[in-house]
Amino acid sequence: MGIICAPKKAKLFCGIIFSNEEIKQKSFAMLEEKLGAIDFVSGVIPFDFSSYYNLEMGDNLKRFWISFEKLIYSGGLAEIKVFTNSIEDDFAVNNKRQINIDPGYITPANVILATTKDYSHRIYLDKGIYGEVTMIYKENRYKKLPWSYPDYLSDAMAIFLLKARTDLMKQLRTKRV
Repeated sequence: MGIICAPKKAKLFCGIIFSNEEIKQKSFAMLEEKLGAIDFVSGVIPFDFSSYYNLEMGDNLKRFWISFEKLIYSGGLAEIKVFTNSIEDDFAVNNKRQINIDPGYITPANVILATTKDYSHRIYLDKGIYGEVTMIYKENRYKKLPWSYPDYLSDAMAIFLLKARTDLMKQLRTKRV
C-alpha cells in the first residue's frame, strides 16, 4: 500500500488571448491582486492558430503566457479557473469576451490546464472545472500529446515552459515556496 502524502507545489501560469491592451493591463492587476506577483511574461505572438475565438473576440488576437512567483497546490486550480472566468466576465461586452484567461500549472513532469469542457482525456476537479494533461516533460523538453493545442507547440510557449520549469525546480530545491 502506498503512503498518502501532500503533493509538491506547482508553478501557476495563465495563457492569455486578447486584442485590447488596456483590458490586458487591467486584468494583470486583478490577477496579481488575487494570485500574487507575476514573475515571467512570454513573448507575445499572433493568435493565428485557430479562428475559434474570432466570432466572439474579433480579429487580430494576440497570445502570451504569464507565470506567478507564488507556487500553488494543484487542488486549488478549479477555484483559480472560476476566478479567471470572473475576470473575463468583468470585461465582456454583450456577453462576448474581450480577453481569454486560461490558468494551468507546471510540474516537473507535465503541464495541466483548467477547462470548463469535459472530454475523454479530462478529469473532473471541482466547481464545474476539469483538468487536462496538455503536455508532458520528457527528454529535456515538453512534448505534445494528441490533444495539445497548436499554440502550445509554438516556440514562444517552448521558451516559456522551460523558463517556468527551471524557476519551479529552483524554488522546490530552495524551499522558496
